[in-house]
Amino acid sequence: MITVNGKNVEVKNLQLSELLAQMDQLNTLCAIEVNKKLVPHKERDAYKLQDGDIVEIVTLVGGG
Repeated sequence: MITVNGKNVEVKNLQLSELLAQMDQLNTLCAIEVNKKLVPHKERDAYKLQDGDIVEIVTLVGGG
């Protein structure tokens, strides 16, 4: 189990990019932090999530 933006999510053997695809965020411009460390965009396909990881996904919002 991992935590994504404060909610528990059950996952097994999942890459970070696969999680984003499941959440319909794969093509969204966003910053991703795993265990308080920023994951560069180019590393998302190779980044394997582990049990207990805390993931924060932050999308950009325009406005003024």
